[in-house]
Amino acid sequence: MARRRTLEAPDPKALAEIEAGFAAKPMTGPGGFAAPIAQVAAEAASGRDARPAPDRAEAARVASQAAAWREAQAEGRLIETLPLDRIQVNHLSRDRIETDAEAMEELTASIRANGQRLPIEVMDLGEGRYGLISGWRRMRALALIGAEDGTAPVARAIVRPVVEAGAAYAAMVEENEVRAQLTPYERGRIAAVAAHLGAFPSMEAAVDEIFAAASKAKRSKIRSFALVHYELGDLLSHGRALSEAAGLRLASALRGGFAAKLRAALERCEARDAAEEWAALEAVLASAEAAPAPRQRGGRPRRDAPPPLAEARLADGARAVVRGEGAKLVLTLDGQEGLDEAARQALAERMLELVEQALRG
Repeated sequence: MARRRTLEAPDPKALAEIEAGFAAKPMTGPGGFAAPIAQVAAEAASGRDARPAPDRAEAARVASQAAAWREAQAEGRLIETLPLDRIQVNHLSRDRIETDAEAMEELTASIRANGQRLPIEVMDLGEGRYGLISGWRRMRALALIGAEDGTAPVARAIVRPVVEAGAAYAAMVEENEVRAQLTPYERGRIAAVAAHLGAFPSMEAAVDEIFAAASKAKRSKIRSFALVHYELGDLLSHGRALSEAAGLRLASALRGGFAAKLRAALERCEARDAAEEWAALEAVLASAEAAPAPRQRGGRPRRDAPPPLAEARLADGARAVVRGEGAKLVLTLDGQEGLDEAARQALAERMLELVEQALRG
């Protein structure tokens, strides 16, 4: 017969020791981990937002709106009110040369009566400064109103992130083409200016990007007017008045080597209006068009030359231009057709002496 064991109840001291042992080492399951239900409950309790449900919903709504605001600001979709004195009007060379006085008066009266309905477009230059992309006429009208009222003018503006100069020029031209069509000369001028300022590697590239939506034929005409501005823009007083046909005739004469004669005609001319200026040019064009056309070589058409590294206009109408072609520097001297062979030789030797002096430093 098996012996019976007598069980004795632990005394209070033993119970206290057992309880202290459980407190020091919590109960674990297999592998030494806490029971899953206990772990899940602990994690849920620690991550739970103790605020009431309406407060949690309001906080989520505010966070969503803040994220949407930051996204809109980064993408340039916000309209802000900016003081005009913080906006650099000439951050980009403007495409429009002149404005119609009557149209400007109408715009100023409209803004005075109804406020500025359409925002201008600027890019953030940092440190509280902005560069104007489009909206020059609206800015001018707001400035006039502020001057008349004695108030500090402000403008409603869409603030764009900093963009490349080429894209900014394209945006400016796009708006003006829609609101008030540019003249052929103004289109060519802005392409020539943008290339000269380094926004594009060449006038051809400027035309192709700024007027990307135009047809191939239209871009070809714009390139012709860009050449007219590049060669004659500093002497033309009424370039905006040039018709498309007149500009193409000038470009053809310039490509034919008549730049010096056209410049000389403009320098001698004291035109009081566009008609007199054109008459002076047309006299040269007549001789240019009467001259035999040079033989054209086959193959692909020549691309526009890159903007010059340096340029000098001489007193007798001649022009000296230095361009970079890869690792080479190319000097071109136009308008010296009257020099004889001896004079050309002397000029070439003198130029070589100057180059040697410059290289020696």
